Amino acid sequence: MRTSIITLLLFLATSLHANDSIHVAILGDSNTWLGGDQCDQPRGWNTWFREAFRPASCRSYARSGATWTNTVRTKSNPEENTAVLSDDNVAYNQIVRLKEACKSGTQPSPHIILIALGTNDAWFTKHRPGLFDISPQQAFASDSTTIHRHPSTVLSLAESVRYGCEMLADALPDAQIILLTPMQSTSIPYDNIRRTGDIIEECANRMSIPVIRLDKESCVSSLREKHEKRFTTDGTHTSEEGARRNGRFVANKVRSLLHVSPNKTKLHSHQSLQQK
Repeated sequence: MRTSIITLLLFLATSLHANDSIHVAILGDSNTWLGGDQCDQPRGWNTWFREAFRPASCRSYARSGATWTNTVRTKSNPEENTAVLSDDNVAYNQIVRLKEACKSGTQPSPHIILIALGTNDAWFTKHRPGLFDISPQQAFASDSTTIHRHPSTVLSLAESVRYGCEMLADALPDAQIILLTPMQSTSIPYDNIRRTGDIIEECANRMSIPVIRLDKESCVSSLREKHEKRFTTDGTHTSEEGARRNGRFVANKVRSLLHVSPNKTKLHSHQSLQQK
């Protein structure tokens, strides 16, 4: 009898956290890609996010090796899937794929778009030479929207974050964007991770977009992982336990953001994206 009561209470507690009217789309790099397009593989945090958050749908457009930043050779190539760093393996093309999926009806119009990128920008700085050339202040100096620019002209991290978010706000104005900064990694100098996270956060603040600082709040610590691989398999990519902890952490963060909003499927107005 006691076991049955406990089971019932656990079921009710889980049901209270269901968000079965909310559709979620996720963009990202390898740590999201590990969870699969359907968010059902245990090495990816997005799988555990889906399990904890319980949305109506949750689909990933992530690709291993993806960056926020483009190169002078970046072009529209939504089918790009090299699994490594390349000119077209960028946020821009994940956004194009998401837009095409929504237009074709294979993707419900998302209420929430999570973007977990920046690791490869911080890691492979030599392959993204314009990464830190433009500050967030410079990237937002003009009030004009950036969506009409060609991706090959958007080379800095700050410009790329604004560009991608403005593209999404224009195409999916009812969606709430939430940015995740890259986690710590034993392969990447912490200064690069911190600087990348700071730029993403400042850009998010300028657009009234929530940001989750995984480099500061994730279970992954580069110092601990150097001594013992517990939450990663190689210092960068999560183990199943690391993915589980991160996914549930992000679910709780997103749930708390929804909880304080009077409209549970839209946290902030996107007007600020066009008024900078």
